[in-house]
Amino acid sequence: MDLKTPLYDTHVKYGGKIVPFAGYLLPVQYASGIAAEHMAVRTAAGLFDVSHMGEVKITGRDALKNINLLVTNDCSGMYDGQVRYSPMCNESGGVVDDLLIYRSGENDYMIVVNAANHDKDVKWMKSRISGDAELNDISNEIALLALQGPKSKEILLTLADESDIPSKYYSFKSDVNVGGIKSIVSKTGYTGEDGFELYIAPGDAVLLWEKLMDAGRDFGLVPCGLGARDTLRLEAALPLYGHEMDEVITPFEAGLGFFVKMAKDEFIGKAALVKKGEPTVHRIGIELSDRGITRNGDRVFKDGKDVGYVTSGTMCPYVKKAVGMVLVSKNVNIGDVVTVEIRGRQAAAKAVPLPFYKKSK
Repeated sequence: MDLKTPLYDTHVKYGGKIVPFAGYLLPVQYASGIAAEHMAVRTAAGLFDVSHMGEVKITGRDALKNINLLVTNDCSGMYDGQVRYSPMCNESGGVVDDLLIYRSGENDYMIVVNAANHDKDVKWMKSRISGDAELNDISNEIALLALQGPKSKEILLTLADESDIPSKYYSFKSDVNVGGIKSIVSKTGYTGEDGFELYIAPGDAVLLWEKLMDAGRDFGLVPCGLGARDTLRLEAALPLYGHEMDEVITPFEAGLGFFVKMAKDEFIGKAALVKKGEPTVHRIGIELSDRGITRNGDRVFKDGKDVGYVTSGTMCPYVKKAVGMVLVSKNVNIGDVVTVEIRGRQAAAKAVPLPFYKKSK
C-alpha cells in the first residue's frame, strides 16, 4: 500500500493531482500545470513536498571512516554545517544511489537517500558499517519541504532572521526558528535555482507549508509537484537515479567523475573503477531539430549506427526546447548531428553541452 506524507490532505486541498511515486502518494501537478509551475520556480518561487526522501544518521568515533568507505567523494575535510554530494558505489563500480551527506559534528552525520532506494540503501549501509559507528534510520521523524527559486530567500526572510539563513551553497543551519517552527535550513535543491530545503518534524509540516504559502503570496510562490521537479532538474542537467545512473552505470560514465576521489585510500567500488579504466561512453545533451519529445530508453544513432540511448528527455518550458540527456559512445561529439528513434520514427537532433539551463549569477 502506498504511503502518504504528512502533507497529503494539504495537496488535495490545493488541488494536487495525486499519483503513486516511490511508494508514496504525491502530487504530480496542481491546477496551473507543470509548465506554469516550472516557470514560477525559474522566475519567482515554488514550494515542493519532498518528505518521501529518506534520512539516515551515522554517529560514533568511526562515523567518518565508514562514510568514506561507503561513498566515492571524500568527506574528510567537511566542516560542521556543510553538505556534500556523492555517489555510493557497489563492488563492480555501479551506483547504489546518490546521496547528500550532512555533517552536524565530528562524529555526527546525516545522509539523505532517494525515496525509491530507501530500503535498499539502509540495508546496504547497515551491512557494511563497522567499528564504533551506529546507523539509525530517522526517515519517519522528518518531513522535508523545498522552497526553490530566485525569490525563495525573500520569502524565507519573512519568517526567519537573516543570520539564521545559510548563505553558502551546500551549507545548513540547525535549530532555526522559521515562523515559530524548529527547522534545519539547508541551502540545497534539485531545480538548478537558488533555494532552500527545510527539515522539520512531521507534525509541523502542514503549518510550515501554510506559513510559507502565505508569506510567498506577494512574491509569486506556487505549490509544485513531481512533474515540475523533473522538468526543472532535467533542464539543469541534474542526474536522476535510475536514469543517468544505476547499478551498472558508473559515476564516470554518468559524468560525475568530479565526485569520485580516487586518491582516497579505499572506498567500495574503487578497485572495479580502476580496472574498468577510461569510460567508452559519456553523458551529453541533445536538442531535437524535428518535432517530437524524446523519452528515457529511446535509441540514438550517428551515421546509421546505434551509439547509445536517451536517459531523460522532455520539452523544457524555460529554454523552450525539446531536449534529452543521452549516454552515448565517446565518438559522438558536441555539434554532431544524430537521430533519435521516437516510437519507431527517426527524429533529427544535435549533440549539445550540458546543462541546457544555468541560472545567471
